[in-house]
Amino acid sequence: MNPIAWIRWLLVVPVALAIAAGVGLAAGAPARAFYTTRYEKQPAVGTLARLGRLLFMDPSLSASGATSCSSCHDPARAFGPPDGASVQRAGTGRESPGVRAVPSLTYTQTVPAFTEHFFEDDGDDSEDQGPAGGRTWDGRAATAHDQARLPLLSPLEMANASDADVVARVARAAYAAQFRAAFGEHFFEDPAISINGVLLALEVFEQSPAEFYPYSSKYDAWLRGQASLSVEEERGRKLFTDPMRGNCEHCHPSGMRFGALPQFTDYGYVALGLPRNPAIPANEDPGYFDLGLCGPFRKDLAAHAAYCGLFRTPSLRNVALRRVFYHNGLVTSLRDAVRFYAERDARPDRWYPRAADGSIQKFNDLPTSNHRNVEMDLPFGEAAGAAPSLSDADIDDLVAFLGTLTDGFRTTEAPAPSTGHQAPASPSPR
Repeated sequence: MNPIAWIRWLLVVPVALAIAAGVGLAAGAPARAFYTTRYEKQPAVGTLARLGRLLFMDPSLSASGATSCSSCHDPARAFGPPDGASVQRAGTGRESPGVRAVPSLTYTQTVPAFTEHFFEDDGDDSEDQGPAGGRTWDGRAATAHDQARLPLLSPLEMANASDADVVARVARAAYAAQFRAAFGEHFFEDPAISINGVLLALEVFEQSPAEFYPYSSKYDAWLRGQASLSVEEERGRKLFTDPMRGNCEHCHPSGMRFGALPQFTDYGYVALGLPRNPAIPANEDPGYFDLGLCGPFRKDLAAHAAYCGLFRTPSLRNVALRRVFYHNGLVTSLRDAVRFYAERDARPDRWYPRAADGSIQKFNDLPTSNHRNVEMDLPFGEAAGAAPSLSDADIDDLVAFLGTLTDGFRTTEAPAPSTGHQAPASPSPR
């Protein structure tokens, strides 16, 4: 079975078995309860995906009547932010600013549930690699349906007051009859049941292979031996995987593992020490800090000081389509996003403000007590004033390589190897 077929099997079989057994979803409930809600009729996976698409594109599901899921997760930009705004505005009057940049919804089909203690399954499971998994920047959503529910009820997003409010909007939508045809004529009579079907449709749509994880980038074609990388792209690939230079591979594995194409994330958490973003209105309060794993949205880990400032590592697939980067949306170009890694410690004056006494206020988006959590592995950790580990030319090469991760690549002719390098047949070292 090829890698894509295997991943599709992992997705479709559990859902199909659940549907065949007459089960559904219950938001916020344990997994068992979620998949044991019964409907009058059990929709096919294809039907659920079609219904989910209708929901995803529908602004009438929001309190304002003007915000859909696709308003923030633009299909044309790999279901990421539609523009270069640090955060999007939504809510009841489309005036409420968010506090985090919009993440891409692509390539999330294999995100594991959150755990504080992740052990690698590569044969050496003795090393606890710490927190990993979960959806959203802080991992508080365990599953795709949990994630889908969050924006529907968030006052900063679609601003529905309750599950029943969501169901009522679906019941008034032009496609309500399609839900009755799929789930049963009485589908909308019990909101506790119908919200499950709504979330199930969104969950299945958001894991549709053709749209959310097609593996159709130039890099995928290269791994299959169907394309060659340019000289610049190959130099960038080598920098990406070199543990003494870019060291990107440390958090964004790029090699095939067990025959599966790479996701370009290890699902782990890291504190990058980003500068504070004044474009986020919440940051006007000097006492406000977005601490990721330990708050303000996630409550269960608030007492874990070692987690403060840590955010989940996103996949780099389709990263070149983004116009805003990192959890706080500080950076608005891919080149600057790469440049931050090269210059954060070596040239901090280019990134951080100065205090009244002239000192540079590094890591100013974290309380001082949490600075110890900031990542210092390469390419970070250099002394201020030292030459950055990555030159301007290196940064250009890395950007060129990252451009090969954009889906939609089409080969027009048989590849003529330009680098002499063969795609790896085994996992890259982490």
